[in-house]
Amino acid sequence: MLLLHISDIHFREPDCVNPDLDPDRPYRTIMIRDARARAERLGPVGAILIGGDIAFKGHPQEYEAAKAWISELAEACGCPLERVFVIPGNHDVDRGVITRSAAVRNAQAAIMAASGHRREREFRTQFTDPDTGRALLKPLEAYNDFAKLFSCQIYPPDHLYWKQDLPLEDGVHLRIFGLTSVLLSGAGGRDDTRDSLYLSPLQTGLDPVDDVVNLVMSHHPPDWFSDQDDVDEKICNRSAIHLFGHKHRQRITKTDHYVRFSAGAVNPDRGEAGWQPAYNLIDVRVVGEGPTRALEIEAHLLQWQDNPEQYRPTQSLGGEEVFRQRISIPGRMRVPAIAAVAPVVTAPAADADADVEAAMSDESTRNLVFRFWKLTVSQRRDIALGLGLIDREELKLPEPERYGRALLRAGERGLLDEVAREVAQRERS
Repeated sequence: MLLLHISDIHFREPDCVNPDLDPDRPYRTIMIRDARARAERLGPVGAILIGGDIAFKGHPQEYEAAKAWISELAEACGCPLERVFVIPGNHDVDRGVITRSAAVRNAQAAIMAASGHRREREFRTQFTDPDTGRALLKPLEAYNDFAKLFSCQIYPPDHLYWKQDLPLEDGVHLRIFGLTSVLLSGAGGRDDTRDSLYLSPLQTGLDPVDDVVNLVMSHHPPDWFSDQDDVDEKICNRSAIHLFGHKHRQRITKTDHYVRFSAGAVNPDRGEAGWQPAYNLIDVRVVGEGPTRALEIEAHLLQWQDNPEQYRPTQSLGGEEVFRQRISIPGRMRVPAIAAVAPVVTAPAADADADVEAAMSDESTRNLVFRFWKLTVSQRRDIALGLGLIDREELKLPEPERYGRALLRAGERGLLDEVAREVAQRERS
């Protein structure tokens, strides 16, 4: 599967509102053309992974421009919109909300004031409380409204990050963990610095599952967290592919156990030192069988050049334009059938895993989510209430949380076909 990894697009209001007056648009257009040409040679993109800083100030109009551009990019690469995945960056935080809201500042300050092991406990307390949890997410309100289309919204008390599965060969799934690194971003009205953010062990469990390879997306790399050592150790030990952004520097690090990518930036600030737009194409496939299975990765790291304006591949030390790595996949931990004994019937890995959220990542379900969000407010409400997926008290919740919960419940209760019928009925009316 070919993955397109980008980060730091920085749609900036008011520039992005009128494409004719947006000085950054040509760089994005040339990137689309380059990605389209490479997809024609390598095959269509299977998923687009966007590592945060989609907007610049976290304002709604910036996300409207982003949706239009992402649709262009997906179409050019042959990637369904259902296979777009997003996480927030620090520029997706509306800092004006922090300035205006004492509740947000107090919740952030309570976490920052806790030291050592107490910080994890305080973080959990603040995020899982209905009031303070929603206060922490208030600066991400416009982002969440955008991310709901891709089933990537976050909400308290139990949806601090998201996870979705992509099928690879030989029954193996790539499980994407979209981590939230920005709940303390902009705390106290200050700029973020290294060690000022906190990820917490709540996001680095990354529980191993048979026939599942973990991929982690985080806008900030580990060295930006106060718990950086723990974050780095857990991610390195428990995931095979790491995708980071934020630094506007394109990098690849390879070991026997993982490959780590820094995306560079689609649109770095034109005045910053070392300005150089970049993006990654990462081909991931399973080779071999049984205990010899391995994840084979071929990565194309594309960087901008000024004259002529185009993207060119970064070369390895050996002068190759493709970075290659192979990582072993542990064999299936199944109970073997024993002669003269009835064989043990074992479901495939994706079915055996009871994680409903990850299991709802197939294209048909994600397409249903898109269609659901295109309905009117009253149509969404009537479907969710009619099927008993929410109660009237939950109508007070923010929409991304309200219907995110409703759709997960539909998956848990086997009601997705009913939701699809209800959506289709209203689409025809």
